[in-house]
Amino acid sequence: MTRESQIFDDDQAIFDLAVRVGEALAQRGWMLVTAESCTGGWVGQAVTAVAGSSGWYERGFITYSNRSKCEMLGVQQATLDQFGAASPQTAQEMAIGALNQSHAEISASITGIAGPDGGTATKPVGMVCFAWAIKDGLVRQQTYRFKGDRKTIRRLAVETALRGILDLLDNAISVA
Repeated sequence: MTRESQIFDDDQAIFDLAVRVGEALAQRGWMLVTAESCTGGWVGQAVTAVAGSSGWYERGFITYSNRSKCEMLGVQQATLDQFGAASPQTAQEMAIGALNQSHAEISASITGIAGPDGGTATKPVGMVCFAWAIKDGLVRQQTYRFKGDRKTIRRLAVETALRGILDLLDNAISVA
């Protein structure tokens, strides 16, 4: 086991995904920006654990509060008022805002309810919304309902974000 993988409590899967993301981005000469809420920078931690990540990771935003989502990423207060922070609409605005506030070509955003509190009947604990965007305007969003404790939900969200980056890169190449 590598020293870097121990950073993730021996979660080799996350490290391996981060390596694959880095290879795919480096191959294209692209930079990544992340916008994280419920994961608190874990995706940024994962990608920067990979040696050479400064060549393909531009920056990350940790926007845990609604105010920071608005101030740093340009999320509209009306979006938060109408849909809430844990919503596909907010995730999309976060991903687009991260691109607008960076020099990256691709972004990933995460916002959700990791628990153990904060869930409702319509937005239960484990609901996590993602968006991935490319500068040319291609945007994807997805909402998942993960099961488990706070750490498990956050870990699954990090894995999902990294897999989504790889999927979007594959799509971007096929349509280019």
